[in-house]
Amino acid sequence: MDELKNKALDKHYEWKGKIKTAINFSIDNKEELAIGYTPGVAYPCLEIQKDYSKSFELTRRWNTVAVITDGTAVLGLGDIGPEAGMPVMEGKCALFKRFGNVDAIPICIRSKDVDELVRTIYLISGSFGGINLEDISAPRCFIIEEKLKHICDIPIFHDDQHGTAIVIGAATLNALKLANKNINDAKIVINGAGAAGIAVGRFLLELGASNIIWFDKNGAIFRGKEGLNGIKNEIQHISNPNNEKGTLLDAVKDADVLIGLSAANVFNKQIIQAMTDKPIVFPCANPIPEISYEDAKNAGAFIVGTGSSLYPNQINNLLAFPGVFRGTLDARAKDITLKMKKAACYALIELTKDYLDCEHILPSALDDKVHQKVAKAVYDAALER
Repeated sequence: MDELKNKALDKHYEWKGKIKTAINFSIDNKEELAIGYTPGVAYPCLEIQKDYSKSFELTRRWNTVAVITDGTAVLGLGDIGPEAGMPVMEGKCALFKRFGNVDAIPICIRSKDVDELVRTIYLISGSFGGINLEDISAPRCFIIEEKLKHICDIPIFHDDQHGTAIVIGAATLNALKLANKNINDAKIVINGAGAAGIAVGRFLLELGASNIIWFDKNGAIFRGKEGLNGIKNEIQHISNPNNEKGTLLDAVKDADVLIGLSAANVFNKQIIQAMTDKPIVFPCANPIPEISYEDAKNAGAFIVGTGSSLYPNQINNLLAFPGVFRGTLDARAKDITLKMKKAACYALIELTKDYLDCEHILPSALDDKVHQKVAKAVYDAALER
């Protein structure tokens, strides 16, 4: 890790930013200047004044996404502030461009006030074709997303929630297939009830799961539990059908799938060994997982997936968001619907059908065909009536 730290810092000092702007027309003579700027630029301005939708045809808006954070939940680093989150936002923008050919602009907002954030994002939304919310802490992230969806006319997507859900959804369905199990019958335990954990569980329910138990730092979430915030109060009614109240070790005794979206080193071999036959374990905390890949396998896990590229089955949002936004922008969709998210998930599953095994439950995020297929699936779903 020390070697990686030094290399990363050296490169970031060298780059002085990971993205830059470019111009899309030549400005080498008076005619080009007159067409691209004044006086010619007045004509597209007037067209947009007459018809707002022309802003998607006459400017770069059609292909531009804002990547927005308040710096309250950056990677596994927590609330480090908006400016400190900028390297992550720049990296995300670079990935948008490389894998989805989507232009993305990082925006860090100096506020933790929900209404102030919503108002700020709404006021600048006319400059973009979509908004990607990033690294905003729960439960605020849920409220911010919902409020923006009600007032904005462009898609709002919180990648920590929905990108994670799409990828873990595909990984779970493929892993259960290999274990000869069905999601309708599987018991799934999710350790972590923040933005990612709640979104993943909700999505798995939409994919057919019927028995999910969420755990937060205060233990299992069950019906009648006191002290739950708004979103956790909601999920108590759609989860834990047997109203189990014990420890994580108690809950996993007959669990088929254990998903970690929480903190480093909170799983141990005893927890894995307590699971049912062919246990599926996704310790996804970053940068250090809930249990290492080696320890999980040594404890008897049938399939293990982590966030690391150093091990098989990397669970990475990069598999989803470039293609999701490419398809959404191309379809000029005003929302990223459940149907579109499911389409992205099933596209990832389709991509693995020819080589699916315990070390290949997801395709490679570095394969351009992955993003093209996800984009096409999302585009088609967006156009379906």
